[in-house]
Amino acid sequence: MAGVAAGAWQAAVALQAENATEAAPTPPAPPADTPPAEPSAPDRAATPAAPPLTRTATPMKARVAVLGLLNKRNGIAHDLRMHPGDAVRVGDVIVRLRACETTAPWEPEKLTGAFVQVDVHGRDDKWRRVFSGWLFKESPSLNVVEHPVYDIWPKSCEMKHPETGPDTVSAASLSAPSASRSSAKKSAEEADEPTPSAASSNAT
Repeated sequence: MAGVAAGAWQAAVALQAENATEAAPTPPAPPADTPPAEPSAPDRAATPAAPPLTRTATPMKARVAVLGLLNKRNGIAHDLRMHPGDAVRVGDVIVRLRACETTAPWEPEKLTGAFVQVDVHGRDDKWRRVFSGWLFKESPSLNVVEHPVYDIWPKSCEMKHPETGPDTVSAASLSAPSASRSSAKKSAEEADEPTPSAASSNAT
């Protein structure tokens, strides 16, 4: 009797295990159009961000100019690296830099200019202003320091100009359509106006 009961109990346990195995659901397969997972934080950080555009030119005080100074008497030349507002004395001459400028990259004429003031110590123990104005590297003939001993000229001006952005529109693209529209409008107005011969024939 005990053996029959034990066999029945084992059969019941086996049946219960089989039912539990059949009832366990299988995980569904992901759909074919499932979007890929987003990249992790390190992957997103690996993409460098675009540098911001320069919206304004370099402030005047932050620019750096290099001026050439030549002593014609002894043939000694110096390179003076200066900020606008600086003054440098070399022997009997004082050079003051008031400003420097370069033309923008999109301008057709390239110029490098510096506003310079030059004071020279004379034999009478007095300082005299011998020059005050703009000097240009590419066109030295526009203005020169007229002195028998000293010659000064600009060599460079370190500065940045505003950069173009995605909303920049060239002047040529704006002027061309307007010119065509104005010419078309003028042609239309001329077509509406009567010619002198037509006006005379109507008058008769």
